[in-house]
Amino acid sequence: MSAYKSDFLNVLNERGFIHQCSDFDGLDALMSKETVTAYVGYDATATSLHIGNLISVSMLYWLQETGHRPITLMGGGTSMVGDPSFRDDQRKLLTPEQIDQNIEGIKKIFGRIMRYGDGPTDAMMVNNADWLMKLNYIEFLRDVGRHFSVNRMLSFDSVKLRLDREQSLSFLEFNYMIMQGYDFVELNRNYGVRLQMGGSDQWGNIINGVDLGHRMGTEQLYALTTPLLTTSSGAKMGKSANGAVWLNGDLFSPYDYWQYWRNTEDADVGRFLKIFTRLPLDEIARLEALGGSEINEAKKVLATEATAIVHGREAADAAAETARRTFEEGEAADTLPSVSVPKAELDGGIGLLSLMVQAGLAGSNGEARRHIKGGAVKIKDGGVSDEKIMVDTGMVTDNGAIKLSLGKKKHILVRPE
Repeated sequence: MSAYKSDFLNVLNERGFIHQCSDFDGLDALMSKETVTAYVGYDATATSLHIGNLISVSMLYWLQETGHRPITLMGGGTSMVGDPSFRDDQRKLLTPEQIDQNIEGIKKIFGRIMRYGDGPTDAMMVNNADWLMKLNYIEFLRDVGRHFSVNRMLSFDSVKLRLDREQSLSFLEFNYMIMQGYDFVELNRNYGVRLQMGGSDQWGNIINGVDLGHRMGTEQLYALTTPLLTTSSGAKMGKSANGAVWLNGDLFSPYDYWQYWRNTEDADVGRFLKIFTRLPLDEIARLEALGGSEINEAKKVLATEATAIVHGREAADAAAETARRTFEEGEAADTLPSVSVPKAELDGGIGLLSLMVQAGLAGSNGEARRHIKGGAVKIKDGGVSDEKIMVDTGMVTDNGAIKLSLGKKKHILVRPE
């Protein structure tokens, strides 16, 4: 028996997206009888979104698939301030030019996941700079700021934890939640938005918007959050050995993205298939039930399906084939990640420690040295024990590169240029 009347909430519930809602009954009733417009906001703090953002983007996807209209709100205005939620220090202030550049990078992912256009359920992209950058400060304080209680704002975990650690919170940052709350009101007035979604760390900011709408006479607004995911071992989602798992291929290659999902812990396979793929639930149940070494086949399906959503089916299949050839046939596939090194440097020879850092296989010479001592480093699939070895053009194989490996799953092709 379905838990909700609306298809949208049923899908989110079955796939594990739901954490909190301001009014389940009210939202369910609304979504079961009319087309609802909902949004998620994305600040432009980098040129790409990361896996952590993909959860809320997926919520927008299922919103559209169940007959509603998604809005992706770009934080051109709020990025000028920076969200202080659960941070120990103030974010680096960005220039308008940096924010615009970041927005252009972020836009790339949305078109692969949602359908944009002018239809009643087609997605829209909006920038809050359109209204925030035009505000008159005194009018804003009188019309909007008077509805916010400082006492209540200080009680939110996102602020309270910062103050409990005796870290300063600037007045600039303190304005962020007011601006985000006002976004909700503007979106309701201009686009009929009734629902804001986001991660559970945004609960306080979203509820502020719901409350502000009530005080400023909007229709009833709603808040819905998804849990912040961690792996079964307790690690935060979205981190790899080399940093964040970005969604744009120029920052994190499709092959590395595929490998990230292939390395999922056994206990997380079913949960991640529900959230990060579009496979039917009965197929997911079959894959989740696989035991022993067969669970690796489920991980390959997860990796390929998750990669197809972000990078396209062709890139996903190519990554899967590269992995198969590399791990099952021992080939140095041409589609492995590569790094270019000036031919003149390779002619003279480059120290292995330095090359590993340059290739992103280690963060420092010391880390590279530890990997070598641990027997984890290979050149052209041959083990290396001498940390002083020099790598030069004489090691280049017929495919025009030198295969450098760390463990069984990290491989880089070093190409002279």
